[in-house]
Amino acid sequence: MASNGVGMQSRVERVFIGAGCNRIVNNVSWGACDLVSFGAQNAVAIFCPKTAQIITTLPGHKAYVNCTHWLPSNKFAFKAKNLERHYLLSGDADGAIFLWEFSLVDKKWRNVLQVPEPHKKGVTCISAIIVSHSDAMFVSTSSDGAVNVWEVILPSSSGGECKLSCLDSIFVGRKPMVTLSLVELPGNYGHLALAMGGLDNKIHIYIGERRGKFARACELKGHTDWIRSLDFSFPIYASNETSSLLLVSSSQDKGIRIWKMVLHDSVSNDETSLASYIKGPIFSAGSFSYQISLESLLIGHEDWVYSVEWQPPQSLSVDGDQWYQPQSILSASMDKTMMIWQPEKTSGIWMNVVTVGELSHCALGFYGGHWSPNGDSILAHGYGGSFHLWRNVGIDFDDWKTQKVPSGHFAAVSDISWGRGGEYLLSVSHDQTTRIFSPWCNESSLEDREAWHEIARPQVHGHDINCVTIIKGKGNHRFVSGAEEKVARVFEAPLSFLKTLNHATLNKSGLADELPVNVQILGANMSALGLSQKPIYAQAASPESNERNNNEGLDTFETIPEAVPVELTEPPIEEQLSWHTLWPESHKLYGHGNELFSVCCDHEGKLVASSCKAQSASVAEIWLWLVGSWKSVGRLHSHSLTVTQLEFSHDNTFLLAVSRDRHFSVFAIKHSGQDEISHKLVIKQEAHKRIIWTCSWNPFGHEFATGSRDKTVKIWEVENESSVKLLTTLPTFKSSVTALSWLGIDRQKNSGLLAVGMESGLIELWSLYNTKIENKSSTVEPNASPFVRFDPFLCHVSAVHRLKWRKAKKSEEDSTSMELASCGDDHCVRIFQVDI
Repeated sequence: MASNGVGMQSRVERVFIGAGCNRIVNNVSWGACDLVSFGAQNAVAIFCPKTAQIITTLPGHKAYVNCTHWLPSNKFAFKAKNLERHYLLSGDADGAIFLWEFSLVDKKWRNVLQVPEPHKKGVTCISAIIVSHSDAMFVSTSSDGAVNVWEVILPSSSGGECKLSCLDSIFVGRKPMVTLSLVELPGNYGHLALAMGGLDNKIHIYIGERRGKFARACELKGHTDWIRSLDFSFPIYASNETSSLLLVSSSQDKGIRIWKMVLHDSVSNDETSLASYIKGPIFSAGSFSYQISLESLLIGHEDWVYSVEWQPPQSLSVDGDQWYQPQSILSASMDKTMMIWQPEKTSGIWMNVVTVGELSHCALGFYGGHWSPNGDSILAHGYGGSFHLWRNVGIDFDDWKTQKVPSGHFAAVSDISWGRGGEYLLSVSHDQTTRIFSPWCNESSLEDREAWHEIARPQVHGHDINCVTIIKGKGNHRFVSGAEEKVARVFEAPLSFLKTLNHATLNKSGLADELPVNVQILGANMSALGLSQKPIYAQAASPESNERNNNEGLDTFETIPEAVPVELTEPPIEEQLSWHTLWPESHKLYGHGNELFSVCCDHEGKLVASSCKAQSASVAEIWLWLVGSWKSVGRLHSHSLTVTQLEFSHDNTFLLAVSRDRHFSVFAIKHSGQDEISHKLVIKQEAHKRIIWTCSWNPFGHEFATGSRDKTVKIWEVENESSVKLLTTLPTFKSSVTALSWLGIDRQKNSGLLAVGMESGLIELWSLYNTKIENKSSTVEPNASPFVRFDPFLCHVSAVHRLKWRKAKKSEEDSTSMELASCGDDHCVRIFQVDI
C-alpha cells in the first residue's frame, strides 16, 4: 500500500508479463520446483508450466542473460521434495553470475549474491550438482577460455547468507568450452568428474575432489564438429555389473554419442559387452580406475543437435533415498524437432521412439530441450524466442500433445495500443512482429484473475516495427503500424480474428453486436519477401486456381505454406500464431522520406498523424491521413529533428508533437469539410535541455505533460488556443524519462494519475490535482505529489518505451481498479492493476 499525500491509498499488482526467450543455447532451465527460468534481454524470467504464465522477472543483470541453472535442477527433483528454498544461477554476456533465492513458502525472490570474480567475457554454460541439503557445487565456462569451479554453502534458514568459495579455475586455451556436465563418481565418495566440450571437437574429462583441484583425465574423440551439449546420467545399476555412468554428447556434426564409464576391474567380467571391443581411455580417481568407451552412436537429426538431456531420475521412496535412472534421452536440434531415444528391450540398441516438432523451413529450429522433473513433459525453446511444450497424456501408450506456453517478443518492444474497448492489447517490436494479447475468460486458470495469452500475430514483417496505433471509432478493428521503411501500413481484422475474440472475451465487450456482417476476408497469407500480407477470402477459390498459386507444386524459395485461418476456441500455440492469425493489409501510406518513428490516431477514429526519423526540417514534417479514404490531408511543419511522439488532445482540437530538437509543438486541428482538414501551428517552444521522448494529454482538459532525457517532467497548459503556460515541473527523476501516460480520475476536481516510465525500467505514479485560489477564480494552482513507486521486481529492467492506461472499471464500492500497460527494451509487455 502507498499513500499519495491526499488520503488516497493504492495497491499495484502484476496482471501479465509477455516475453520471448533470448535466442541462445543453455538459456533455459527447468527446476525441481517445477518452474522454468530463462533470459529475456537483461532480465531473468520465471514461468509456471501449469498456468502458462510468466510469474516474475528478476532485475540485476546489466547485459543479456545467456544462461540460467536451477539449484536443484530437474535432475535432482527426487532429492528436493522437502526443500523450502530453491536457488537459481544466472550468467550474462558481461561475465557476471548471480545467485537468487526463491522461497516456496511466501513465493518471494531475493538476490543472494553476485559471484565476486566474474568472467572476462560472456558466460556460456553453468552446470551444478546438489551434494547435500546445504552444499552445492557449480561450474561456469566463458568465451574467455576459463572454467571456474565453485562451492556454495546454502543457508539453513530463510534470509541467511550463502557462502561461496572458488575451488579451481581451469584455463582451456583459445578454443573455449561451450558446454559442461558435473557428476559425483559412483562408489567413490568425494570424487567428481567434469566433462567439457567446445570448439575443438573433443570431450575433455577432468577429475577432482570435493574441495580440491581438478586434473585432466582423458579426451574423448569421435565428433567432427563443435560439441554443443553434454549430460551425465545418474549411476545405472545393472544386474551383472557394478554401477556405471553414461555420458551423452551432441554436436554440430548432427550426431549424438553415448559414452559408458565403468570401474576398470569390472570391464573384463563382461566379455561380450561393446566396451570390450572398443576400448576407451582409462583414468584414475583416488584409489579407483575407470574406463570410458563409446556405447552407442545415434543418428536421426538432420541439423545441428544443440542439446541432449537424460530423463530425470524418479524417486522410489518418499525421502528420495531410493531412485532409478530411466534409460531415456531427449535431444533438440536446429531441424526443428525433438527426439526421445531409448534402448530396445531385446537388443539394447538405442532407438528414436518419439519425435515431436516439424521438419519445416518456416523457422530455424530449437536451441534446447528440457524434461519436466517427473518426466511427463518436454519443453523446447526456438529461434523465434518461442517455447514449445509437449505432455505425455497417454496411459497405456505414449501420446504427446502440445500444451499452452507463455509467449512474447524476442527483441525490444517499441509501442503498444489498447483495443478500442480495451478488450485486448496490441504490441509491436523490433523482432518484426505485431502481437495481440487478451484475457481468455472461459479458461479455468489456477489463479483468481483472468489469464492473458497471445491470441493473434496480425503482422509478421521484414522490417523492425517502431510504432502502432489502433483506429478508434466504430467499424471493424483496424490499426496502422510504422516500421523501418518509409511506408505506413493499414491492417484490418479478418473474420477468423473477430470470432476468436468473441470466444476470448465471452462477448463481455459487446463485440457480438458489432460483428460486421460484410467481412468477407477470413485471414491473410504472407508474401514471399515477408512485406505485405494478402487476404484469404471466406469463399474458397477453386482447386485449379489454388494449384496455380502454388507454382504448380514446385518447391522453390519463393513458395510459402498456405495459411489456414480458423476460429480459435482456446489460446493458440506458436505454430498457429506464426502462420494462421495474420491480418490482411488494406492500405499503404506513402509520403515520408525516412523510416517511420511515431504514429497516433484521434479519439473519433477520423484522423491519423505520423512522423519519421529526420535530421532536417523538410523530412521532420508530420503527415495527416484521413481514415477510410487514407488520403493525405496535411503536412505539418515545425520541427528540425525526429518527432518522437504524437498525441491528440481528448477533444481532438489539438495535436501535440515532441521532438529530438528539445521543442514541443501544438497544432490546432479543425474538420472544415467532409474530407477537409485545416491546421495551424499554435505554438512551438523549447521545453527541455535534452531530447523530449514522450508526452501525454490530460483527459479532462488542455493540460499536457512532457518527459525528457534531462530527467524532468513538465506540466503545461494551452491558454486561449494561442499560447502555452508552464504550470509545474516535477522533482528531477533519477533516470531519463522515456514514457508518460495521464489518467483522469475526477473531472470535477480535475485530478488524475500520471504514469512515468524511465530509462532504468522503473515506473512511478504521480498524483496531479488542481485547487482554485480564492479571489482569483481564473487561477489554477497545480499540485503534484508522488503516488506510488512500483517495486523493481514488478518493473522493466531496461528502458520503458510506452505506457498506456486502460479505461477504469469499478471493482468494489469504494475502490476503482485501473490497468496500466507498459512495454520496453527488455522484450517485455507488462500489465499492472492499480487499485485506488
